[in-house]
Amino acid sequence: MPKIESWNNFPEAVKQHLVERMRDRAISIADLNQLRLWTETRPEVPEGEWYKDFGTFKICGRGSLAKTFLVRGQAAKGEKL
Repeated sequence: MPKIESWNNFPEAVKQHLVERMRDRAISIADLNQLRLWTETRPEVPEGEWYKDFGTFKICGRGSLAKTFLVRGQAAKGEKL
C-alpha cells in the first residue's frame, strides 16, 4: 500500500486545488492541524479512492495524494480510513 505524500511532494496543481477548497469550505486552522498531525505519521492509504473523516471535515484522495476537502455532511467516495 502507498503512503500519503508529504505536502512538498504534491504537484503544484493539486496544492492549488486543495488551498482553494480549504478556503471555499472554511477549513479551520484547528482542522488543518489535525490533518498535519495525521499526515506526519505517513499513513498507508489504498491505491484507489479513499477518505479520512475528521468530524468537521473530510480529506479525500487517490493513492498517495490527497485530492480535495469535503465538509461534514458531504458524501465521500472510496475506502474509509
